[in-house]
Amino acid sequence: MSIMSRFRAAGLAALLVVPTVAWAQDVTRGDLKIAKPWARETARMARAGGAFMTIENTGSTPDKLLKASSPAAARTEVHTVIQDGDVMRMREVSALDLAPKSKVELKPGGYHVMLMDLKAPLKAGDRFPMTLTFEKAGEVTVDIVVEKMSGPAPDHDKMKH
Repeated sequence: MSIMSRFRAAGLAALLVVPTVAWAQDVTRGDLKIAKPWARETARMARAGGAFMTIENTGSTPDKLLKASSPAAARTEVHTVIQDGDVMRMREVSALDLAPKSKVELKPGGYHVMLMDLKAPLKAGDRFPMTLTFEKAGEVTVDIVVEKMSGPAPDHDKMKH
């Protein structure tokens, strides 16, 4: 076997063992576009996690995200994070307003879908469904991709709810 053949074989073998990057799929329903739905992996004993995405209302009428649900957790809530003195606190919001021609980013440290009483830890590379319920667009199911934790995640058990 020539040296080039060995390099090719080694390269092919490396490609087979390198995990593939899981990409979330964008979903469009009417005037709403849900982009890059993802969750951060959780620690083995974690009971809570967060899901994130960007929701764009491309239409001329407002809509609202009313709730979310997922088989990955016993309970889900749409949250925001507020500064209360020198403490950051998560608060459930009754609805997330989606103004016409605007985007709302659900991201760590801001709006997010809180997954409580997780049925199992969220592991990088896993996927799970989440159903978002909108006032006008109705139910939209997205595929959440769990991404590797790239830095320290907030300790949800120590945050004030």
